[in-house]
Amino acid sequence: MSRRDSSHPPASGRHDAGGTTRTLVAATDLERLSVPPATPAVTPLTLRVPEHLLDDLRRRLDAARLPERETGTGWSQGVPLDRLRDLVEYWRRHYDWRRLERQLNDLGQFRTLIDGLGIHFLHIRSAHADAVPILLTHGWPSSVVEFLKCVGPMTDPQAHGGGAEDAFHVVIPSLPGFALSDKPTATGWHPSRVAGAWDALMTRLGYERYLAQGGDWGGIVTTQLGKLRPAGLAGVHFTLPEFPIGAPPLAGQPTAEEQAALAQMRSLDTGSGYAKQQSTRPQTLGYGLADSPVGQAAWIYEKFGEWTDTDHDPEQVLTRDEVLDDITLYWLTNTAASSARIYWEYAVANTTTVELDLPVGVSVFPREIVRVPRIWAQRAFHDLVYFNDQVPAGGHFAAFEQPEIFVEEIRKFARLFR
Repeated sequence: MSRRDSSHPPASGRHDAGGTTRTLVAATDLERLSVPPATPAVTPLTLRVPEHLLDDLRRRLDAARLPERETGTGWSQGVPLDRLRDLVEYWRRHYDWRRLERQLNDLGQFRTLIDGLGIHFLHIRSAHADAVPILLTHGWPSSVVEFLKCVGPMTDPQAHGGGAEDAFHVVIPSLPGFALSDKPTATGWHPSRVAGAWDALMTRLGYERYLAQGGDWGGIVTTQLGKLRPAGLAGVHFTLPEFPIGAPPLAGQPTAEEQAALAQMRSLDTGSGYAKQQSTRPQTLGYGLADSPVGQAAWIYEKFGEWTDTDHDPEQVLTRDEVLDDITLYWLTNTAASSARIYWEYAVANTTTVELDLPVGVSVFPREIVRVPRIWAQRAFHDLVYFNDQVPAGGHFAAFEQPEIFVEEIRKFARLFR
């Protein structure tokens, strides 16, 4: 007889000390969070994470095993041990998930089924009836949390240094496989498909004309949305659009700005291990990050250190609570692997440089990972209506780091459409 009887498949679990089987995955992650299945209706969502999941997080943090101290200096080998240990200690003793949970619920969370996938989003309407609808899309390792400090100034500008004419109706979706959106169960959810889902979302919400904004993956999805150019899309704004991934062909000798941007792109190689892993082996990576909150925290915190306008000190512009809001949202929803797959999808799609013909705005923040040269924007965007490369502060997470500056940039762009 064979070692394993093929008529009895192995149990998808493991035995505890008492001999009973503990199932490794008893339910989908959204079911564990008590999130109901999405339907074509736009359904309000009140999130209440079961306390036992928070207890489990605390137990894992209490039992965490850390590696030895780095042998290099600073962040040359990744997140320094002292920095991560301090962050984890704060997470264990002081962080309050319920605070963020209340904030998300109070703003207004919803889910709806689009193209077979449940999409989670925040929808905050301004009291000003003629406010401009705007779609804000996050990237990785970000989430809807990135835009939370912008919601008040955008929906209620008179209370935040603006005029009634600067009001927006704000829609902030979670990318597929991120946060409380469904996780794709098959391949094919590349950025252009997400872009189509975003237009369907805005149409379902009743917006006949809207603007869209994004950076990082949000910039790629928004670029693809501009390429689709649905009837309701009036214009797009970027902090980082798609084409720096593959810069527009150079015409003659590159300018000083182009040379600087190309140097930035080359320098990304030293910190791009995360992207290579996520674009080739997201599943393998996911096992470790799904099992270890400390691993998940380090994976995300490294990018906050490298990509904020702070010289590896993200707490200069983000509080520890804000950093942990984003990390905890990834942890509780178990989205390390599913969020990484957007890199894999993009790699297999073999997307080429995109040129756009609709109105485009670009705001270049000083510590963006690639500062877009004006000449690149002019080559790729044939109706470049706004370009500002003199933004005073901010890095890759523009809305998170510098919400006031970010909102003012969006206001300037949107005024062109009034």
